[in-house]
Amino acid sequence: MLAKLFLGLTDYPIFRRIMWKPIYEWLARKFDFNDWHFMNYGYCPFEYEKKLKLNPEDEIHRYAIQLYHYLANKVTIEGMDVLEIGSGRGGGCNYIKRYFNPRKITGLDIATNAVNFSKQNYRQKGLYYRQGNAEALPFEDGYFDVVINVESCHAYGSVPKFLSEVRRVLCEGGYFLCTDLRSPDGMITLRRNLLNSGLRLIEEEVITENVVKAISEEETMKLHRIKKFIPERFQKLFKEFAGVKGSQIHTSLSTGQLVYHRFTLQKDTRSSQQ
Repeated sequence: MLAKLFLGLTDYPIFRRIMWKPIYEWLARKFDFNDWHFMNYGYCPFEYEKKLKLNPEDEIHRYAIQLYHYLANKVTIEGMDVLEIGSGRGGGCNYIKRYFNPRKITGLDIATNAVNFSKQNYRQKGLYYRQGNAEALPFEDGYFDVVINVESCHAYGSVPKFLSEVRRVLCEGGYFLCTDLRSPDGMITLRRNLLNSGLRLIEEEVITENVVKAISEEETMKLHRIKKFIPERFQKLFKEFAGVKGSQIHTSLSTGQLVYHRFTLQKDTRSSQQ
């Protein structure tokens, strides 16, 4: 019931602005154990996508990593300057830096506690984290080659303002890679916002079934982590937040009340003149 209420309230910008930041601050402060690196629902690849080979230490996070991998794999990352907006606990940036070898990758998140957690747990050359607002990015125009946003923009007060900022900080020819979930009507609105952003839509994929399958495949491991790390009084709430089987998120994705899409867009000469 709580998750259903939150999903409904995300339709209201004032709720998103007021509520999501303290929620994520609390999560990062309250649950600061090092085994929790990712905050997405995971992904099982299409048959045509090449099987992902991971280092043994990364296997425990396979499904969450796959959401990042098959998104980042859409464009050339090596040698590029990359920004992830909504970097959460920092695992996505850390993975991309180690496996895709960008020149530099910066993770930006509105939650100070999440940024501090990321800085403490992931340290390597060319990897940075900073606190900031997705609707007022603290970067110069044309600074990044690639901007990534994973399962995050549903929490923003103004998606059009966010997309305007993405376009501003992208260089000419730069790419915006995005995944997120919405109600069917909400996804129509998101797609309209993307088309009106001044960026050129290259590819859109429906990956709802891939995410539902990942939730099922990861169920045993996810429940084990919750039982091991989460105090009993919080476990029911955390199961809803984590999207385990039978949660409101899982049920809504399985029944079509929520859909999950993946987008690739580009800032090029044509889009900049629109």
